[in-house]
Amino acid sequence: MGKIIAIANQKGGVGKTTTASNLADGLVQKGKKVLKVDMDPQGNLTMSSGIDTEINDRQAGLITLSEVMLEKMNNDRIPDNQEFIIKTEQADIIPADMSLSGVELALVNTMSREYVLKEILESIRDLYDYILVDCCPSLGMLTVNSLTAADSVIIPVQAEFLSLKGLELLVQTIARIKRQINKALEIEGILITMFNRQTILSRQIKEILEKNYGCNIRIFQTLIPKSVKVAEAPIEGMSVLQYSPNNIVAHAYRGLTEEILNV
Repeated sequence: MGKIIAIANQKGGVGKTTTASNLADGLVQKGKKVLKVDMDPQGNLTMSSGIDTEINDRQAGLITLSEVMLEKMNNDRIPDNQEFIIKTEQADIIPADMSLSGVELALVNTMSREYVLKEILESIRDLYDYILVDCCPSLGMLTVNSLTAADSVIIPVQAEFLSLKGLELLVQTIARIKRQINKALEIEGILITMFNRQTILSRQIKEILEKNYGCNIRIFQTLIPKSVKVAEAPIEGMSVLQYSPNNIVAHAYRGLTEEILNV
């Protein structure tokens, strides 16, 4: 049975998609069968995987996550996984586009609305060693669905002061979902991203996280540095591990992969 890991933080720009993309490829390089799930209407993980949903929709009859969720919500039916999982040489992916925003609105009036994604992923869980869910930058119903479906959560936190402001709310939300909906949910760890060893601020953020959360939550030893390759790789539809395998960010995500595998 595959392990489902959500990558969540309601703050945007902290490295959720970068982490999902590179951790997925890191796990694939270790021989694991991996599925990426794009749970963000912006579809950044989809585009970072080299998939243009507009072109694919027209040319190949692509089914996105929103259509799968609506089918489950409206007809209590999950399409055959061959219809909505895109197979690739690296990790497979369930793509997303802006229509996922409409699903979030529709979930409000849906029975058992927290469990829609969970039921979809449970139907394909045995096909993979790991399923990575890239959450949207909010604490709305899409993220609640992701956390309900997950076994654990990775929380990327940018090494900047403002990134700390919403962290306690996220931790409280995870605790509430664990208490009320998904008793198996655990925090895999806090991942410090965009870390600059040369600045005092980055080191201070690391110390604050270790002091305030380190007793109860793992702070990953791996620190994800800044690099222009992080911005360049998605343009080519690749992870940094594919695009620039010797880059410092690629090395860092290999380190994170080892930490995940050695839990």
